Amino acid sequence: MQRDGRASAVALVGLGLLCQEVGASFGVLMFGLTNPVAVVAFRLVFAAVILLIVTRPRVRSFTGHQWCGIVLLGVVLTTMNVAFYLALERLALGVTVTIEVLGPLVLAVVMSKKKSAWLWAGLAFVGVAALGGGGWETLDPVGVLFALLAGASWAGYILAAARVGRDVPGVSGLALAMTVGAVIVLPAALVIDAPAFINPTIILLGLGVAVLSSVIPYTAELLALRKISESTFSVLMSLGPATASIVGFLVLGQHLTVLEIAGIVLVIAASIGAVLAAGRTAPPVEPIA
Repeated sequence: MQRDGRASAVALVGLGLLCQEVGASFGVLMFGLTNPVAVVAFRLVFAAVILLIVTRPRVRSFTGHQWCGIVLLGVVLTTMNVAFYLALERLALGVTVTIEVLGPLVLAVVMSKKKSAWLWAGLAFVGVAALGGGGWETLDPVGVLFALLAGASWAGYILAAARVGRDVPGVSGLALAMTVGAVIVLPAALVIDAPAFINPTIILLGLGVAVLSSVIPYTAELLALRKISESTFSVLMSLGPATASIVGFLVLGQHLTVLEIAGIVLVIAASIGAVLAAGRTAPPVEPIA
C-alpha cells in the first residue's frame, strides 16, 4: 500500500509538471493575440477566482502578520510570473525553465552546510553556458535577464510560501496571494491591452493557462506532498526543464541543439544533487502547495 501511495504521488507530480508546461505553451500561443503581461493577468485572475471559491478563506480572521506574509507572497508570485512570460517571449520554453531553475538550485546550495554543494552550482552554470551553444550571443540577452529574474523570484517564492504555509492553514494563503497578484497586474494589463479582456478566444486561452499552469499543478502537488517527502518532491520537480523541453518541441515545435540538450541534462543533474545535499543538512521547508 505504501508503494502504491508513493507511485500515485510520483504520478501526481508528473501530471502537475506536464500540465504546468502545457499551460506555459498555451501562454506562448497567446503572444500572437496579446502581450505577456495580459497572459499573466488572465492566469492570476482566473486562478485566484477558482482557488477563492474552493478555499473560501476567512479574511477577517487573519492577523496583520499573516497579511504581511500573504502580500509579500503575492508580490513575489507576480514578479515571477511576469518575468517568466517576458522571457518566454524571447526564449524557447525549455531554455527559459532551465535558466529559471537556477533560482531554487542556488537556494538549495545556500541552505546546505556542505561545501561540496557548491560543486553542483558550478555544474549547473556549465549547463546554462551550454544552452547558448557555447556562447551567450546565441540567446536573446533580454530574455536571459528576465529568466534570471524569474529564477530569483522563484527562490523568493519558496521562502515566502514557506512563511505563509506556516502561518496560514491549508491553501487559503495561496488563494489570497493569487488575489493580491491579480490586483497588482490587472490594471497594467488593462492599460496595455484592454480589448484582450473582451476577446472570447483570448479569454478561453487565458482560462486554460490558469487551470493548467496553476490550479491543477497546485492541487497535484498538495496531494503528492501528503505521500512523499519534500526532498523526494524537490528531486522530481528538478525534472521541470526536461518536461518543458519536450512540451516545447511537441506543442510549439521548438527544436534544441545537442549542446542545448546536454546543458539541460547538466542543470537537471545539478538540481537533483543540490536538493539531496541540502536535504541531508538543511531543515525542511513546509510547502504551501
